[in-house]
Amino acid sequence: MFDDEEMSILTALENDQLVRSVNADEEIALAKQAAKEYLSKSKNVTIRLSLGDVTLIKNRAQDIGIPYQTLISSLVHQYATGKIRLET
Repeated sequence: MFDDEEMSILTALENDQLVRSVNADEEIALAKQAAKEYLSKSKNVTIRLSLGDVTLIKNRAQDIGIPYQTLISSLVHQYATGKIRLET
């Protein structure tokens, strides 16, 4: 359920009594910066791939002119965001 602070906010919203924070623009800017930093961070991972798959990926990456790690990262991102799907 809601804690006391959340209930206070909900009550103010329902009673049309919300007041804009004095530092609202600064708070929004800080939130945007935090989101930007979070989304731009990367995490190194180690995976085992067959030599044949790595060779094929490297060839395809070379064909389109990008590093193979970038291609792998792009494929993972596209899968994670639902742009590509695995066939089942």
